[in-house]
Amino acid sequence: MSIQTQFVTLPVSDETNMQVYIAMPEGDGPFPGLLVFQEAFGVNSHIRSVADRFANEGYIAIAPELFHRTAAPGFEIAYTDFASVMPHIQSLTIDDNKADIIAAYNWLKNNKGVIEDEISSTGYCMGGRMSFLANSILPLKCAVSYYGGGIAPHAANWAPNLHGPMLCFWGGLDKHILPEQIATVVEEMKKADKPYMNVEISYADHGFFCDAKPAYNPKAAKEAWALALAFLKG
Repeated sequence: MSIQTQFVTLPVSDETNMQVYIAMPEGDGPFPGLLVFQEAFGVNSHIRSVADRFANEGYIAIAPELFHRTAAPGFEIAYTDFASVMPHIQSLTIDDNKADIIAAYNWLKNNKGVIEDEISSTGYCMGGRMSFLANSILPLKCAVSYYGGGIAPHAANWAPNLHGPMLCFWGGLDKHILPEQIATVVEEMKKADKPYMNVEISYADHGFFCDAKPAYNPKAAKEAWALALAFLKG
């Protein structure tokens, strides 16, 4: 499938401006929409390639630059330089996150080429948390979270408000997200009686889906991709 890509600047409710990367199939559609939430390292070539892959599957994908308040458009940091990312992560608030999510969602919702009731989300690492949060504040069809760090402390508040089914991927070798944190997320979804799938890939580490990281696991990434596509299209 042929796709088109572009960068667009969107206004956010707190009077900031946020650059987003958009990938979409050629043609008038309509197509389902997908929010694609970045890792902590920016909307880099990997995240853009993920959006492109979804566009090739027939989605209009939008990847918002979540550090737009503290960094210039196009900001990205090497995977080996986490220290430089920390100030940007620490500056974000939940209200900032919600405002950015809603701005990107509204772009999809107001796009005539997007099927309004078929907007979903996916996210990776920090973006995994954003995808879970998005599903709790928006009427999403469903949402996917890959090794979403930081969900557990908010799970009791967010899980009862989930709109669509939730798919969570975790790496069994992940030392960043502890088993008890995963258990908390699952327990809160279960307690809230929300539909979910919880997938722990025993032989995968944190970041297993990212082919630009040493932790990349081709087998786990391929299997997770197939399941995520089936889940989103279900």
